Amino acid sequence: MTISYPRPAGAENREAREEWLVTQNGKKPISQVIRERLITTGTPFYANDSIAEFISDAEREELKREIEAKLQSLFESMIIDTTNDHNTQETPHRVAKMYVDEVFKGRYHPMPKITDFPNAKELDEIYTLGPISVRSACSHHLVPIVGQAWVGILPSDRVIGISKFNRIVDWVLSRPHIQEEAAVMVADIIENLIQPKGLAFVIKAQHMCMTWRGVKEPETKMVNSIVRGLFRADPHMKKEFFDMIRGQGFND
Repeated sequence: MTISYPRPAGAENREAREEWLVTQNGKKPISQVIRERLITTGTPFYANDSIAEFISDAEREELKREIEAKLQSLFESMIIDTTNDHNTQETPHRVAKMYVDEVFKGRYHPMPKITDFPNAKELDEIYTLGPISVRSACSHHLVPIVGQAWVGILPSDRVIGISKFNRIVDWVLSRPHIQEEAAVMVADIIENLIQPKGLAFVIKAQHMCMTWRGVKEPETKMVNSIVRGLFRADPHMKKEFFDMIRGQGFND
């Protein structure tokens, strides 16, 4: 059962959120409870780790409340008048919900259910999927990473529905990341699920940490690839994979 708390609103947002922190967190803050649980079990909680297994639905709601209150403190430190500015009165609430339930849902929500099936027809030809939308955030600056991905599979005795690749990519990338690690994580999940004879995964993306800030270079994109199994061992199969995804817009 999910427990929800009444949410303060209106001009008294700041005072109400501060009062909520005192009344709800006379005990330990829920973030501390979860952190101690992770430490006790030896579970890492880096920015791109999923910790969903260690958070209940009720705790996730409480965590959003805690994040909301702390975001309000951030706005106060940035000298933004959320009491009188109608554009930002609800921003701490919106951003807390966005982080936990949307853009970083891969940390706080379980992976979508993925069902695998026997390769009944013993298919042994390469297939590719793409472009798959990539939406993530740079773990250094928490600004967007936006791009596309392509998957190549040489099947073994298990397969999954093609839409499940999109779901896996979305779940993994919905965390703060660096692109290289994200690609490895996606490849690991696919490999563990279906043990293909060959696996290839490519991401091409723009990083707003260098297009919006820093060097402000709007045309630069990063491309990285993971090739495993026969795609790595057989250069002809590797070439076939890249030739196929060029037909799916990889060179655009």
